[in-house]
Amino acid sequence: MKKILLIEDDADLYSLVQYNLEKEGFLVAGSRTGRGAVELCRREKPDLILLDIMLPDSDGLDICKSIRAHPELAHLPVIFLTARATETDRIVGLELGANDYVVKPFSVRELIARVKVHFRDITAPPKVLEAGDLQVDGVRCRAMLAGHEVSLTATEFRLLEFLMSRPGIVFSREQLLDAVWGHGRAVTDRTVDVYVLRLRQKIETANGASYIRSVRGFGYSFSPERVGVGQV
Repeated sequence: MKKILLIEDDADLYSLVQYNLEKEGFLVAGSRTGRGAVELCRREKPDLILLDIMLPDSDGLDICKSIRAHPELAHLPVIFLTARATETDRIVGLELGANDYVVKPFSVRELIARVKVHFRDITAPPKVLEAGDLQVDGVRCRAMLAGHEVSLTATEFRLLEFLMSRPGIVFSREQLLDAVWGHGRAVTDRTVDVYVLRLRQKIETANGASYIRSVRGFGYSFSPERVGVGQV
């Protein structure tokens, strides 16, 4: 059973979201303040975090930054819940490491659908994808670069695995949004650019290899050179 950590200061909204998540079979823990949020995450060991940005005693953006910087928590999906609806706000949230961004007021059914997207079963056969010094293990959800584990968020991992498993195929931003974020997402094409930039910073700058190729005016592809498949 998956555990959701909910950090939301509005008591009515907290109760509504908690009730519906538990109705869907999730365990719910959380707080209505941001104080001690990182320690709460460490203690509860959730599978996903729902995080309000505008908390009375804390800034959700700062909490997200702390989560992404923590070695025990960096991999956890984070979905922001917020009344900030501008494109700039969304981009800032995504650049700080959020996996999704849900604007208030929102449909609880839509929120639950977004949560479930992050827990989709991996239906591909067990395998390890390899390209140069880069390895992606789809079973263990782990990426290795030159023998060292790369800290990726759940969305970063899905994007990398999707591209790497289809080397040489050019995908538009819209196709990548559908494949990685799902059809019910509320993010823009710019989101793909943000995540590709973050992936490149994590898997390419260390050794100068260029794995993800930009195709001007269309989208991205994974360089087909030296991509191999090994069984787990």
